[in-house]
Amino acid sequence: MTDLKALNDEMTAWRRDLHAHPEFGFEETRTAAFVADKLRSFGLEVAEGVGGTGVVGTLTRGTGNRAIALRADMDALRITERGHADYRSRVPGTMHACGHDGHTAMLLGAAKLLAEEGGFDGTVRFLFQPAEEWGKGALAMLDGGLMQRFPFEEIYGLHNMPGLPVGHFETRTGPIMSAEDNFEIVLTGLGGHAARPQFGNEVLVAACALVTNLQTIVSRRLSPADIAVVSVTELITDGTRNALPGLARILGDARSFRPEVSAEIERQMRVIADGTAMAHNVTAETRYTREFVPLINDATLVEEAMAAARTVLQADHVKVAAEPMTASEDFARFLEHVPGCFVFMGNGESSAPLHNPDFDFNDAGLLAGARYHAAIIRRRLPIA
Repeated sequence: MTDLKALNDEMTAWRRDLHAHPEFGFEETRTAAFVADKLRSFGLEVAEGVGGTGVVGTLTRGTGNRAIALRADMDALRITERGHADYRSRVPGTMHACGHDGHTAMLLGAAKLLAEEGGFDGTVRFLFQPAEEWGKGALAMLDGGLMQRFPFEEIYGLHNMPGLPVGHFETRTGPIMSAEDNFEIVLTGLGGHAARPQFGNEVLVAACALVTNLQTIVSRRLSPADIAVVSVTELITDGTRNALPGLARILGDARSFRPEVSAEIERQMRVIADGTAMAHNVTAETRYTREFVPLINDATLVEEAMAAARTVLQADHVKVAAEPMTASEDFARFLEHVPGCFVFMGNGESSAPLHNPDFDFNDAGLLAGARYHAAIIRRRLPIA
């Protein structure tokens, strides 16, 4: 049997090494090489360069013909770390502010555990994905032939959760994380002197009105039963202190859980943008893109994941999440091909928020994550 204390110590060392050497999406060359080297040392078959910098490890035991995938993300964020740990980021302007270093270490730990102990009949695919943060990594792996080269029937993933105590586990059936759409509305008019507004069609007043009007999409144009968020995050003009702008750009994002709601947000946004522009005698051009799809958990596999978690954690620490989250995850792209389940594991009640310069993954959760990964494999690929 695997020495769990030794495994925990190893995962902690791996995690801190990865934390000190963060890499942005599709730049994870050192991380990918680190992962591939560890997987080979455990005896797995390894493929590198899947979807750019993605790595796939394959482990087979017994004669079963079913395959299940476990996924971890590897990329970091363009954030400058404020922490003072001796393993803090050594890369200026880049840090693991979302815990992907911990996710990677946990999945490596699960690979070692399953390679040493077995306890399953079939094939496990260990997917180490690049570029989750900007929603391109899963698609890159899929476009790189993931399903054809390394087929699997189910997939499982997890994410650490600040505010949830270490050793606690949450998931839910159906929608658990939202879609993310991005938008940009460009207003064009005629700028001029700040002292003589009557001789132009400046856009700043129109832009301010449009920012306010966009808030009615959720409050007045969608059903109260539908969860949605429309957020304006930037307003940029070409004006200056004494010159009225002739161009304004309004940027932001929208979150929802159903494609029909996303489509209605876009439709209403175009109507409001055109109407507001017309009222102010300027023109509007709306660009709307869909970056992340909703993450929809399979009902049966949620029950299986919770049952597996109860073999690792205290039963009363394994719960159904009270409500879905309006953050997004490109793990959802895999669920367009096979059923799966995504879960949250506690990073501690005092943890800094995700995407915060003070965030750090809590190493106390590493062993539980690795053991959960192994437990779901043994439950879904049982030995006859």
